[in-house]
Amino acid sequence: MGSICYIQQSIPRSAQIDWLLRIFTFLLLIKAFFPCSANMDGSKKSILQLSLVEKVNSNPGAKWKAGLNQRFSNTTVEDFKMLLGSFMEDEQEIVHMQTYPRDLILPVSFDARDAWPHCDSLRTILENDLLSCCGFECGNGCHGGHLLRAWQYLVRSGVVTAKCLPYFDSQGCQHPGCTPIYPTPECVEQCADNTDWQSEKYYASSAYAVGPDSHDIMAEVYINGPVEASFRVHEDFAHYNSGVYHHVFGDYLGGHAVKLIGWGTTDEGVDYWILANSWNRQWGQDGYFMIQRGVNECAIESRVVAGKPGRRRLVAVQ
Repeated sequence: MGSICYIQQSIPRSAQIDWLLRIFTFLLLIKAFFPCSANMDGSKKSILQLSLVEKVNSNPGAKWKAGLNQRFSNTTVEDFKMLLGSFMEDEQEIVHMQTYPRDLILPVSFDARDAWPHCDSLRTILENDLLSCCGFECGNGCHGGHLLRAWQYLVRSGVVTAKCLPYFDSQGCQHPGCTPIYPTPECVEQCADNTDWQSEKYYASSAYAVGPDSHDIMAEVYINGPVEASFRVHEDFAHYNSGVYHHVFGDYLGGHAVKLIGWGTTDEGVDYWILANSWNRQWGQDGYFMIQRGVNECAIESRVVAGKPGRRRLVAVQ
């Protein structure tokens, strides 16, 4: 007669950080990996605009360079919006914000990739249980979701690993059919490699918002590892190539979630955050970008959430 028992595991600090970083593959962009629909109307405006590139690059106040990113060479504005799935939470939903003492000394620059070089997931731009199984608890499936609610789901229900439920299959797409129309995938609690679904689940022990002050965000990343942030995306962001991004031109298109992994200051004295995007390595600086720090650029500092890994895993014992 088999039995199910909970085994308390003492997880080393390095393993906790690596586990937490891998969980970001389930949380970053509740919908970005599964665009809900593709715009088939060729008359729609392309997201890439040469005139916008010229405006940014000729602007003496711009701290970054724009270009025509190949990642979006066949993408309309409406298609691009489908990659933006982060709801900008109502402040009333946040009941607790993690803050840190102001006398805590932090380095002038920090990069989690250097601090924890053994964490392979820190260098993962793309690696889905959360999207399909969390449902309305987290938001609206392919039509977007709330970051903090997704983390809270991780505390309550856990998520399986990418080994159990991979994003890509042998044809390069895990979403059924890879057709132009993508509805929210069904919640099917079955691992692709036939391992036990429950035994593959990992949980967070806590989920919380981080205070909007730069010091609090820096302290959280320095002590506990990368955090998740959502910000307001404008048309010019699709054209980012290098430098420290700040909004220059273009309409607001929607909210977007990214992984914040560090910070620094340019030789010209511009403070910035380092972030990992989810639009593959053909976009930006090998999939990463910098955005201005300390001024809440595009609301990047007002919507930061994080969590800590749980110490309990469900294991089937025969």
